[in-house]
Amino acid sequence: MYINSYGKISSFDIKKNVITPLYDYRVSAGFPSPADDHLEKNLDLNEYLIKNPNSTFFVRVQGESMLGSGINSDDILIVDRSLEASNGKIIIAVLYGELTVKRLRFSKNEIWLDADNEKFDSIKITEEMNFHIWGIATNVIHKL
Repeated sequence: MYINSYGKISSFDIKKNVITPLYDYRVSAGFPSPADDHLEKNLDLNEYLIKNPNSTFFVRVQGESMLGSGINSDDILIVDRSLEASNGKIIIAVLYGELTVKRLRFSKNEIWLDADNEKFDSIKITEEMNFHIWGIATNVIHKL
């Protein structure tokens, strides 16, 4: 299978740990309650977000087909190539030499790539298509 250039696929350096305090307090998304100042532990973002460092990479999203999953244009996806693709997982796939992010769906003997935005059609994968699953999206990073 021939694969074109995908643009920027970023790796990361796990030599430097990013550790920040994690407070043992839930932030209310409704009516606020009095705050407790209890430190639960330090949170290492590498440990929390990246389970398999040797098979994990980042990609930046372009487009709006996955808005229903909370994935916006310009977000960064953390993708793990060591995980097995299964029904309902959000995957990064190579389709006709281009990377795409979609939800994987198995239906009878068919494979579908579903957008999580009703403005976009699902894609039925056929044998004639240049298709390959590149990895499973495990986390999304976006700015507020």
